[in-house]
Amino acid sequence: MLKPEIRAEMQDVQDRLDLLLPKIGKHKIELIQQHIAKHWEKRFQGKRRMPKYGSLNKGFTEQEIVAFFRAIDNDKFRLLFEYQANLGLRIGEACQVNIKDINFETRELKIRTEKARTIDTLIIPFPLFKETIEFAQNNAELIQEAQGYLFFAEQSGKPTKNPYIAVDYARNRFRHYRELARVDEVYDVSDEIDGVRTPRKLHRLTTHSLRHYAITRFAKQTNGNLVLTSRFARHLEPNTTMTYINTDKSELYSQIDAISLNKVTALRKSFDDSFRAR
Repeated sequence: MLKPEIRAEMQDVQDRLDLLLPKIGKHKIELIQQHIAKHWEKRFQGKRRMPKYGSLNKGFTEQEIVAFFRAIDNDKFRLLFEYQANLGLRIGEACQVNIKDINFETRELKIRTEKARTIDTLIIPFPLFKETIEFAQNNAELIQEAQGYLFFAEQSGKPTKNPYIAVDYARNRFRHYRELARVDEVYDVSDEIDGVRTPRKLHRLTTHSLRHYAITRFAKQTNGNLVLTSRFARHLEPNTTMTYINTDKSELYSQIDAISLNKVTALRKSFDDSFRAR
């Protein structure tokens, strides 16, 4: 959130521009655009840091995913997060799953991919498909009132912008279940520019971690087939998919140990040989 005084300054600048721009010519407007562009480039372009978490696994481990879903006591949110964990949907895509987008004969789900702005399809795994049907049958009236959206908005008596769950509300519930499952982990504090926002805690697991988990699991199931995994993730570039695939810590450590043990064995043999020579 912006501080009140900064918000007031921004509004004042906007009001002045609204009065000034209709009165000046094209050349001066272009000069203003260039001036703003220079400040934008100076502050933001080319200064994007590598993610602070580096090789930190931003996805759920198998133990964490079990604990997380065990903590969820609401059928709707369990199903919502299962769509992310099984199909790698982004939270905005998951919230907008509509009954009309599901082909109940082929189990295909039509997805309006947020980033690429394309229409994609994925098959719904049978256990998730069965759970979807049961949930839809038990909540048929509410889903119908919500224009077919599977994850209908809460009935609070207040008017809602959309008939489906708001993304911010879904993230709020995620944080709640993350704490209940005791899988929360803060790995750093954010860097904020010019004091506009106060630094905030950076949590390793977010709703996007469910997408990380799904993509990593799919990659393992296909023996690291990057082409298939990239299609599953609905990325335009395979290089993007690589940033989602996490190596399990135990696998990494076992490789380190294997190398170290070989060296230790050789050193020990050398020592033993030297000792016997005496």
